[in-house]
Amino acid sequence: MPALSQARRAALAHILSIALAGAALIAAPDARAADTATLNVVFKGIRTPTGAVMMTLAGSEAAYGDKAPAAGQAVLKVEGAEVTATFNGLPPGRYAVKAFHDVNGDGKMGQNPFGIPTEPFAFSNGARAVMGPPTWDAASFEVTAGANTQTIEID
Repeated sequence: MPALSQARRAALAHILSIALAGAALIAAPDARAADTATLNVVFKGIRTPTGAVMMTLAGSEAAYGDKAPAAGQAVLKVEGAEVTATFNGLPPGRYAVKAFHDVNGDGKMGQNPFGIPTEPFAFSNGARAVMGPPTWDAASFEVTAGANTQTIEID
């Protein structure tokens, strides 16, 4: 086999470097997709299989306090003791869930004359409401790339 000239070796090296760069660009979208998260929010312990669970997924403390757009919202029809919401393509980070079980299906949280909720409600991370909703720090949890699940007892 004849030896390649220096010019041909340089040309082949250049073509190879272009091919490798192209392969890296083609692979880049898959790498970015692998950096996103899927979050399954499972509501368990539902005692009254009517209405809907209405939930908000907050991706920041401001969104948790209703001062910024939510990362996601869902209305989950209740027909049994458990319902699940799935959020795909989330950037990894801290999130918090606040939800209530709209048992009577009127689209709003029932309250007594003193403003105390009469329908079940819950927050992520097992956070408890005491004289108001729990803090972001108490309700927030880490979502990492790949599959994640947050289970919440709501009733």
